[in-house]
Parts: sequence; C-alpha cells; structure tokens
Amino acid sequence: MTSPVASTSNTSSASAGARASVAALNREVVARVQDIRKTYQMGALSVQVLHGISIDFFRGDYISIMGPSGCGKSTLMNILGCLDQPTSGKYFLGDEDTSKMADNELSSIRGARLGFIFQSYNLIQQLTVVENIELPLFYQGVPEEESRRIAIDLATRVGLDTRLDHKPYELSGGQQQRVAIARALSNDPLIILADEPTGNLDSKSGAEILNLFDELHQQGKTLIMVTHSDELAERSERSIRLRDGLVESDERRRT
Repeated sequence: MTSPVASTSNTSSASAGARASVAALNREVVARVQDIRKTYQMGALSVQVLHGISIDFFRGDYISIMGPSGCGKSTLMNILGCLDQPTSGKYFLGDEDTSKMADNELSSIRGARLGFIFQSYNLIQQLTVVENIELPLFYQGVPEEESRRIAIDLATRVGLDTRLDHKPYELSGGQQQRVAIARALSNDPLIILADEPTGNLDSKSGAEILNLFDELHQQGKTLIMVTHSDELAERSERSIRLRDGLVESDERRRT
C-alpha cells in the first residue's frame, strides 16, 4: 500500500499532508487509521474524543504526536497499540484490520507486532534486567535458550551488559528506560510506540535515550512517540499535531 498521508478537513492540514505524501512516495505503509472516531460513554453523557482521523504510517518513520491536553493523543496511541478500539473507522496494522478483533486477537497482535516504551518504564521489580527483556518472548512461546540469547544481545546493545542480573530498583531511571527499550525490541516489532519516554528522566539520561531512538531510526525501525516536548519532537522526522480530536497538521521535516 502506498497511498499518501491523509489530510484533515482544513486547508492547512491538507497542504501539510500533501508535503508529507510527496516525501513518502513509494514507502510501505505499516499502519493506517481511516476515519477513526472514538466516543466514551460517561453515564448519560457521550464524550467524543476523536472526530475522524485518517493517517498513514510508513516503514522507517520516526513520528512525534503532539497537541494540548485533551486533544486525543493518548486515545489515538491506545488505538495504535491495540489497547482500545475505535467506535467507528478502521485501523490496519500491517495488512490486518484490527477494528473488529476480539480481545484475545488484539492481545496476540500486540505481543507479536508491537513494542511499548512507557514514561514509567513498567518493569517488573522482582525480575532481573535479562528476565524483563525476555518477558515478551516468553508469551510468544520462544524457547528459553533462544530468548535468553536475544535478551542478552539486546541488553548489550543498549549498554547494559554489566547489569544483566540487576533488578530495576538497582538501576538509575535512564538504565531502567534502556531495559524498557530492549524489551520493546525483543519481538522485532513492526512498530515501537513510546509514551513520553523521557518524561521521568533528567536531561542527561533523556539525551541518552533520544540518542538511542536516533540509532533505532537509522536502523530502519518505525517509531511513534507521544510527547508534549518541542525538543523531543524536533528529533523526529515527522510531526503530527492534534487539536480537538482532529489532525491539525502533519509535517515531514526531512526525508
């Protein structure tokens, strides 16, 4: 699939989408949302959070999703991560339409095709660095010897080869986030989703994590990052800004 990045109804979004589509010609679409709408029922009150979003995500994209609080960033990220489903519209992950999948199917596709990096790391405190990295492989049924080899290789790749047997509480925040990145890579995901990945880190640790993201991007990984930080967004090659549940702009800084 090679259709261009979809634009929104306003003129500025259309021109931004056109610029992005020119840069993205002939690139493989790894995920696509089509007219996604999301409404939450709160008692007798219906709250519509997403109002019809259409975006194509291309292989190798490094994307930041930005916007003010309440604009729909987290809701969109939950749908992209198969943690929630749209009220209407379609979400294709690879060539699979996830919109009507049952919970067990969504769980399976999350484990096989997505990697998650959270602001709060979400590591299991009782497990070592290697065991935390191995966890997604365990749920995929990968043999123990192979999963251990993959986990050690990834820990080394993110600079934790001397911390393999440490527990999360024995690590700094930056080191814990490195474990989370290695864990996200363990299943060789189609897309890596990051939610404010440097939000709990000091400036030095945050810069180190962003350098790792740059390396992953250079290696051809597809990264989608939700952030409030303009500084973080400037590191990405493509920036999507939401407002009031719609795409306000979609701009590609470089190719």
